[in-house]
This record gives sequence, structure tokens and C-alpha cells, in this order.
Amino acid sequence: MNMRWKPSVTVAAIIERDGRYLLVEEETPEGLRLNNPAGHLDPGESPEQGVVREALEETAFHFQPSALVGIYLSRFQRDSTGEDVTYLRFAYTGELGRFEDGRALDQGIVRTLWLTPAEIQASSQRHRSPLVWRCVQDHLNGQRFPLETVLTDLTVYHAS
Repeated sequence: MNMRWKPSVTVAAIIERDGRYLLVEEETPEGLRLNNPAGHLDPGESPEQGVVREALEETAFHFQPSALVGIYLSRFQRDSTGEDVTYLRFAYTGELGRFEDGRALDQGIVRTLWLTPAEIQASSQRHRSPLVWRCVQDHLNGQRFPLETVLTDLTVYHAS
């Protein structure tokens, strides 16, 4: 049987404030890892909507995307199971909004951290993927694309 390859689509928020970046520490099958606030795109939502939702769920901060930092393709092989997954990540930067004090964070999120670029780079052995640092680097280098770069057709919003 011929299996069709289907990458997992994810969204990530690259959030900087006063020279520090917002990361999450999360439980994974590989142990505690650092990641940009990120997660899987849900059916019926655009990547922009997904990153707004994921940022709130993982950090309790409201987030408004202002630009696309980049689109990334990476592959991960889980040591424990041998699972082979390819991720297609849409990374956005934007404005940090209101913090919802007392809001429970997503399951598996242990805490949020504000780290300098040097601290992020120095902790690379704890990153969930190489894209954590790569997205921060691209943000630091001023890489920005208009939000209109990613078009979500209206058919995405309609159930079939």
C-alpha cells in the first residue's frame, strides 16, 4: 500500500520584549524541553488564528501577529518509539497583549521563561527542536514577511 506523506502543520509565536524572548518549558517524551510558544494547527483555523490560540493556551498572554518570520520544514525521529515526523512550521512575530492572571496553561506546559538570545543559544541541548533557536535568529536578523504571504482560502472555515 502506498502511504501519502503528510507533514504535521504547526504554528509558533516568536515574542520579544526588552531584549528577551518568551519560551515555554514543556514535558515531552524526551523530558523537559524548551520551545517557542507553539502547537499544531487545528481544523477550521488559519495559521494566524492558530498562533493566537496557541500563544494564549501556552503562555496566558494574548498575542496579535504582525508579520510572518518564516516557514520552516524539519524532521524529527523520536528515540523512544522510532516515530518519524516532519513538521511544517509557520512562525509569527507580533504584539504581546494582556496577560490572563490565573489562567491554567496547556497540559504539559510547566512554566514560561523570558530568556536572552545568549541564554537561548546556550540552552540548545534542551530545545524541543533546532527551530527554536533558528526562529529567534531569523527574528533577530529582522526577517519579516507580510501576513498576506500566507493565504487561507475561505473553504478552510466551512465544514464539509
